[in-house]
Amino acid sequence: MSTNQVESNIRPDTDPELVAMADYMCDYKVTSEEALDTARNNLMDSLACMLMAMKFPEANKHLGPIVPGTVVPNGARVPGTQFQLDPVKAAWDIGALVRWLDFNDTWLAAEWGHPSDNWGAVLGLGDYLSRKAISEGKKPLTMEQLLHTMVKAHEIQGVLALENSYNQVGLDHVLLVKVASAAAAAVMLDLDKDQVLDVLSHAWVDGQSLRTYRHTPNTGSRKSWAAGDASSRAVRLAMMVAKGEMGMPSPLSAPTWGFYDVLFKGNKFKFQRDYGSYVMEQVLFKISYPAEFHAQTAVECALALHDEVKGRVDEIERIELSTQDSAIRIISKQGPLHNPADRDHCLQYMVAIGLLYGELTASHYEDEVATNPEIDAIRELMVVQEDKRYSEEYHDPDKRSIANAIQIFYKDGGNSEKIEVEYPIGHRRRRAEGIPVLEKKFLDALHNHFPRRQARKVYDLCLDAEKLNAMPVNEFMDLLVI
Repeated sequence: MSTNQVESNIRPDTDPELVAMADYMCDYKVTSEEALDTARNNLMDSLACMLMAMKFPEANKHLGPIVPGTVVPNGARVPGTQFQLDPVKAAWDIGALVRWLDFNDTWLAAEWGHPSDNWGAVLGLGDYLSRKAISEGKKPLTMEQLLHTMVKAHEIQGVLALENSYNQVGLDHVLLVKVASAAAAAVMLDLDKDQVLDVLSHAWVDGQSLRTYRHTPNTGSRKSWAAGDASSRAVRLAMMVAKGEMGMPSPLSAPTWGFYDVLFKGNKFKFQRDYGSYVMEQVLFKISYPAEFHAQTAVECALALHDEVKGRVDEIERIELSTQDSAIRIISKQGPLHNPADRDHCLQYMVAIGLLYGELTASHYEDEVATNPEIDAIRELMVVQEDKRYSEEYHDPDKRSIANAIQIFYKDGGNSEKIEVEYPIGHRRRRAEGIPVLEKKFLDALHNHFPRRQARKVYDLCLDAEKLNAMPVNEFMDLLVI
C-alpha cells in the first residue's frame, strides 16, 4: 500500500460568501429612497474632498497618465483636471483624491473604512464605458445607475466589516475597497454572474495591503493613496475577466492556501445581516473636520472649550479625554509625530489643535503649524481613558455612536465643565443638521476650484436629484473639467 500523500484535485463548490456577493450585485434592486438620496450626498461630499485635496502638491504629483502626455481615446476624466485617462489609472487618481485629506465618509464596525473610496472605480470606469458606448452608437450610463452601484459597493464593503476585524490580523481595510470595487466594476462591465464570481475570486486572492503604513513607526502618505490603488486594481481585475480570464472557486476556504488559512488565522467570516442598503443609510460623513473619524466628536468637544482654554495653557494641570476602545487602539499616540499623515491619526494632536486654534483644517497638519510648542505641551497633559459605555454603544447596531468627552483640570483646583458629544454631525442621527453643512462644504470646494458660473451649475445640478439621475455620466464628468 502506498503511503504517499497527495492532494485531492476535485474542485469544490464556489465559496458561499462569494455567491452571496454575486447574487446581491446581480439581482438586488435598490429601492430605498434614503439610501439613494444619501448616495447623491455622498457624491457631492466625495467631489468636495477631491477638489480640496488638489490644493496640496503631494496629492497632485500622483495625478495624470503614467507616461506623460498620453491621451486615451474615450478616456475617463479626472474631476478638477484636464486629464483623460484609461479607466484603471483614472480609478487610481479619483480614489486617491477622494481619500487624500481623510475627509471623506467613514464606516465604523469591527473593521473601519471609507466606502466612498469606491468612487474611484465607479466614476472612472463609468465615464470610460459611457464614452465608449457613445462611440459605438449605444446609450451611455446614467448617473442614476452609478448611484445604485455605489449603494451596493457601500453595502459589500460595510457588511464585510461589521463582524470581521481585518486589522487584528494586520491587514488594511482597503482590501474591502478592492473587493467592493471589483464587484461594482464587474456588473458595470455587464458580466454574467459566473464572471462576477471570477472577478471576486481574484480580488480575494490578490496580494493584500499590510496595515503598517497607518501605524507608528511607519505612518506615512501611503495611507492617502492606498484606496486609489485598491480601486484601480479592482478595475484591472474586472477588465481581465471581461476578456476571458478564469477565476477560482474557493479563494477563501481552500485548505492551507486559501485566505482564511493564510491570512485570517483559520477563521471564517461572520455576518450580522444580509446585503441590502443598510450601509449607505447609516454611513458617517466627515463634514466639519478633516480628522480620523474616531476623533470627530473629540474635536467638537475641544472647540467648545477653546474660548475657556486660550491664553491659559500654562494653568492646566491635566486634560482628561474619555473615548472608545477603537480610538485608543488606532489614534492614541505619544511621542514625536513625523509628518501630516502621522498627525491626522493622532487623537491628542487633533484635540490640541481644537483647544488652541478653535478650528481644525487640513493645513493644521502641516509642519508650519506643528512646530508650535504649545501643541506638544498640551498633548503631554492629556490622560486618555476608555469609557466602557462609549465602547459598547459604538458597536450597538441601533446606536453606532462615536462618543468622546473632555474635561480640563487646572492647577488652582478648578475644572471645566465635562463636554461630551456622542454623535458627530455627520451621523445619521444628525442628518438634518449635517446635510446643509455638507452642501456648504461642496459649494465652497467648487468655488475654490472652478469659475463661479461653472461651480454654481455643478452645485445646482447635484441638488436636483431628478436632473442628476437622468444625466449621462460622460456629460456630468465634462462639467468637472477645469
